[in-house]
Amino acid sequence: MKAYLILEDGTVFNGTSIGSTREVISEIVFNTSMTGYLEILTDPSYAGQAVTMTYPLIGNYGICYKDCESKKAWPDGYIVRELSRIPSNFRSEDTIVKFLEDNDIPGISGVDTRALTKILREKGTMNGMITTKEYDNLDEVLPKIKEYTVSGVVKKVSCTEKEVLKGDGPKVALLDFGAKRNIANSLNKRGCEVTIYPCDTKAEDIIATNPDGIMLSNGPGDPKECTEIIKEIKKLYDTEIPIFAICLGHQLMALATGADTHKMKYGHRGANHPVKDLSTSKVYISSQNHGYVVDESTLNPEVAEPAFINVNDGTNEGLAYKNKKIFTVQFHPEACAGPQDTAFLFDRFIDMMKEDA
Repeated sequence: MKAYLILEDGTVFNGTSIGSTREVISEIVFNTSMTGYLEILTDPSYAGQAVTMTYPLIGNYGICYKDCESKKAWPDGYIVRELSRIPSNFRSEDTIVKFLEDNDIPGISGVDTRALTKILREKGTMNGMITTKEYDNLDEVLPKIKEYTVSGVVKKVSCTEKEVLKGDGPKVALLDFGAKRNIANSLNKRGCEVTIYPCDTKAEDIIATNPDGIMLSNGPGDPKECTEIIKEIKKLYDTEIPIFAICLGHQLMALATGADTHKMKYGHRGANHPVKDLSTSKVYISSQNHGYVVDESTLNPEVAEPAFINVNDGTNEGLAYKNKKIFTVQFHPEACAGPQDTAFLFDRFIDMMKEDA
């Protein structure tokens, strides 16, 4: 079946329908990873977005459900150049076509994804529609496409009930703004007892459990939309509890302490982004997925200082908070999929909690 990707600027890409055949309007973003498509599809940070894969062949090693980063897939749509329908992998349990169908995700294959990516890099991230209907008059749909905004997604992806991963080590309270499974697993395998809380949990309820540390997770959408969450994070900041934050959590902590964030032209999404540790000058390769960034010029130097920067474009990749046991990063040290270069940050967090004990 034919399918079409219609961008808000009027550009149309033709292809073949994969997955669900329902029509969807979403924000179109691109990811440069060569592997890890299942982890990308199950990353809650993609809620409200349709993902374009720049690597030309997707699905060749199939689906292994143990690699999922959440219980379901979250992107609104999926755009690929070529889809492998017959996987070759001893771990494979399913095909990506079946996975997209089961998760009701509309997709399109046969698209020149690198040409599409060039448009998004030059003009910036834009909205688009994936449809199996051929529109003779684009004026019929372009206004609807342009009107789309990503909103309410943190509440949508967060857990609704508290969950506990038992451990014999420090007790960590993990606030779930759209947490990838491997964040909790990375702490738990290091011995931590991890209690995962819904995004709207009050700071007082977390503080009352006397955790050894607090983890603020990744998640989707504009951080400035999370006004009530930001208020609760400020209360957590005002305690002496060690805090480690990743991605959206990093942005929310910055907003809670008076800094600002802004939307990037096309964001960072991929498994090969170099970041520099400003304290050691070492460069690490990182996995990233974000469309917003902390504006370093708005930092209060008495509150926080830059700890990591992106080597490619100089944007902020992490903050160290002064007179607090708090550090935050924009990238994903838990990876999955991606390089394990910065997994040591979980050990740093654990050492911080033990020092505080």
